[in-house]
Amino acid sequence: MENSTALWMILGMGAVTYIPRMLPFILLKDKELPPFLQAFLRNIPYAILGALIFPAILLLRDGDMMFCIVGLFASVLFALLGANVIFVVIGAIMVVSTYSYFFN
Repeated sequence: MENSTALWMILGMGAVTYIPRMLPFILLKDKELPPFLQAFLRNIPYAILGALIFPAILLLRDGDMMFCIVGLFASVLFALLGANVIFVVIGAIMVVSTYSYFFN
């Protein structure tokens, strides 16, 4: 593939992801969303995180189901404590890494 083709592909993919993210900011800049919709939108990252991670929990890592259960409970605990999504992920990774270090 030519360098110019790759550059145009990267620029096109950037535009395709940038435009849908910026449109709500521009269109809803001075509008207040209903509380129900705000609560719904606040929970989307956790729902997506669960949808991405839960299927992997069902697949055993080296046959160790406790590894999966520890990761599940760590992420649920951090989410229930109200941590930001990135802290839920990082916290679960740290807990699972610690478990893996001491028990594997």
